[in-house]
Amino acid sequence: MFPMARRGSQAPPPPDFEENIIDVDVSEEMRGSFLEYAYSVIYQRALPDARDGLKPVQRRILYSMNEMGLRPDRGHVKCARVVGEVMGKLHPHGDSAIYDAMVRMAQRWAMRMPLVDGHGNFGSLGGDDLPAAMRYTEARMSREATLMVASIDEDTVDFRPNYDGQETEPEVLPAAFPNLLVNGASGIAVGMATNMAPHNLGEVVAAARHLIDNPDATLDDLMRFVPGPDLPTGGKIVGLDGIRDAYATGRGTFRTRATAHIENVTPRRKGIVVTELPYAVGPERVKAKIKELVNAKKLQGIADLKDLTDRTTGLRLVIEVKNGFHPEAVLEELYRLTPMEETFGINNVALVDGQPRTLGLRDLLQVYVDHRIDVVRRRSAHRRRKRQDRLHLVDGLLVALLNIDEVIQVIRGSDDAAQARQRLMQIFELSEVQAQYILDTPLRRLTRYDRLELEKEKEQLTREIAELTEILESEAKLRRVVSDELAEVAAEYGTPRRTVLLESSGETAAAAVPLEVPDDPCLVLMSSTGLLARTTTADPLPAEGDRAPHDVLTAVVRATARGQIGAVTSAGRMLRIDVIDLPALPPSEAAPSLAGGAPLDEYVVLEEGETVVGLAALDDSGAGLALGTEQGVVKRVVPDYPNRDEFEVIGLKEGDRVVGAVQLDSEDQDLVFITTDAQLLHYSASNVRPQGRPAGGMAGIKLSAGARVLWFGAVDPSRENRVVTVAGSSTALPGTQTGAVKVSDYADFPAKGRATGGVRSHRFLKGEDCLILAWAGPAPVRAASSTGKPMPLPTELGRRDGSGEKLDKPIAAVGGALASEA
Repeated sequence: MFPMARRGSQAPPPPDFEENIIDVDVSEEMRGSFLEYAYSVIYQRALPDARDGLKPVQRRILYSMNEMGLRPDRGHVKCARVVGEVMGKLHPHGDSAIYDAMVRMAQRWAMRMPLVDGHGNFGSLGGDDLPAAMRYTEARMSREATLMVASIDEDTVDFRPNYDGQETEPEVLPAAFPNLLVNGASGIAVGMATNMAPHNLGEVVAAARHLIDNPDATLDDLMRFVPGPDLPTGGKIVGLDGIRDAYATGRGTFRTRATAHIENVTPRRKGIVVTELPYAVGPERVKAKIKELVNAKKLQGIADLKDLTDRTTGLRLVIEVKNGFHPEAVLEELYRLTPMEETFGINNVALVDGQPRTLGLRDLLQVYVDHRIDVVRRRSAHRRRKRQDRLHLVDGLLVALLNIDEVIQVIRGSDDAAQARQRLMQIFELSEVQAQYILDTPLRRLTRYDRLELEKEKEQLTREIAELTEILESEAKLRRVVSDELAEVAAEYGTPRRTVLLESSGETAAAAVPLEVPDDPCLVLMSSTGLLARTTTADPLPAEGDRAPHDVLTAVVRATARGQIGAVTSAGRMLRIDVIDLPALPPSEAAPSLAGGAPLDEYVVLEEGETVVGLAALDDSGAGLALGTEQGVVKRVVPDYPNRDEFEVIGLKEGDRVVGAVQLDSEDQDLVFITTDAQLLHYSASNVRPQGRPAGGMAGIKLSAGARVLWFGAVDPSRENRVVTVAGSSTALPGTQTGAVKVSDYADFPAKGRATGGVRSHRFLKGEDCLILAWAGPAPVRAASSTGKPMPLPTELGRRDGSGEKLDKPIAAVGGALASEA
């Protein structure tokens, strides 16, 4: 600094500086500087070493953590402490680069075998949530990381000075497992990059052991053990041709897919549940892309998207599919348009002997096997040397014990320690090391017991030296040790494969499914337990012997997949239901089981005491809807229904209710009434003229005093039909009495005129005064309990006016065959 001039005085002139300007060619300077920078990036930052699969920063992190004693059985320490140790002693770069590398080594979705055991927020899958700052997180070595540094203090690898020459660091780690193949690697250098996929430890070790035993093994031989990558996030790999190219040349591509399945996310809708995503793809990225496509109307069929991911269940994205769309086709669109299917490009670039090389599978395994053989050879030599040194000392100590009196006399007669050492060497022919060791040994160690222990130790040392010598002198023995150690690692640390490998053929099978459900004919079914479902009418229903008897059908109506049906209630209302909202069952489950159906209350809202008594088609096909009420009224409704969600189909009198509703196929069908006093009346539907919706119907059956209609329905007289009646007591609570059941032939009951009393259908025994259940319809007949379980029925037909057989359990519902089963 020049002294400041006083005010009013002139500042002294600056001293003369000698100029020293050197002219440099800019192109040469840029070329040299760029090459130095490129060299530094390639060798000191971006590319891993093919032997241990680590970049320099990763190697320095593991070595520093090992030196700090951060073993898996110790407590976690602040990551900032580890970063400071690495930066201060070994890595002359910023702390952020060190911490970023450390974070990735702790992420289980990034590495197949994490090398850092992190405690705290280390980010999320896909990088949507950033990790917490290093002052908030803690870490220690993982169990797998101990394999990377095992025996590093036994002269297994070379060390070099650090950046300032005050410390040393390993050039490579011993690496007891093939880390580069197991965990993969990624990095961008100058003019080159690497992108290596993770693999399964057990598979890679099996391939390495095969290569050790068969040095001339081909790529096809090795691929029998390593069929493809095994990604930390699981998922599926579609198409294996690119994988083989990568294993052969070091470069190739393959497609990864999310793992998803289709299930009922609500009783009314199906959904796509995603449990695994492609490697390095996070749920936030998938959700954002789906929302973008839906808003742009480029993706159809998505009703809702929920992220139910948590630490207990893991990843769980629920994509709700709109009714009327095939979930399989929607899933195929998701694969095509979103990151649920990604392409992974393999570029196996790693450092071999300090030079970047592109390596295939065999080359990668060979480099590792050669490294491991060298590590085991150096370790064996170090251990033999240590044991030889110890044996040398033990031999000298045994000589001293055998001549303990002379040794003591020599020591006592010496002027100093140097003279004593020299005299011991001369008298007992000991080396300087042995003599010094004898002088340093306390007298308490020179007992008879210690002599026995030393002789035992000598035997053990001799045996171990022989074994180590055999390993060092036999290449086959050395390779066997390497192979056995790899097998032990795989047995202890190996895990099942997570990624499913799929061939290209058949991968687009779902693409043949149309996106929207076509408006095909179908059957809408209702069971006795109140379940609704639909099934196609294209395929035949299962034969009688193929059925799984569960539940019975109480109503069946024909419709189309995109049409509507009506649910008729006991209050005389009709409620519209979209058929597409009903769960679709395969034909094999259409009858008699509706276990995959949805409850009625998911589709209709009923008043207190109101029930659904039947289903109706809303078109003008067939002979219309027939209704029967508890007070004996019958009505055929003109199918002129309003375009409303609910409306009345009959004007009921005070206290009356609908007990049955059936969609007629033709006027040739019989309408059947069965009353509580065991009267059965049937006549042709043509005897009832159709009426408008507000009409109250006409007299259907003449009831005796105190009687009411128990069941109403329609029967096709051209088929083989049955009548089932169950007698009981009118004073018993509903559902508590078993009753007596009778199965009769419908043909035994003569037809009568409308509004007459009918004929007797059941003879009551003592304790019986009414029917508690009745039904008429096509054979074969099935009965079910209140839970839908099958109930036995009499095999022999009873007389028209005969009595029933006692039941062990109460019957809740009776049903028969569908029309297609006749």
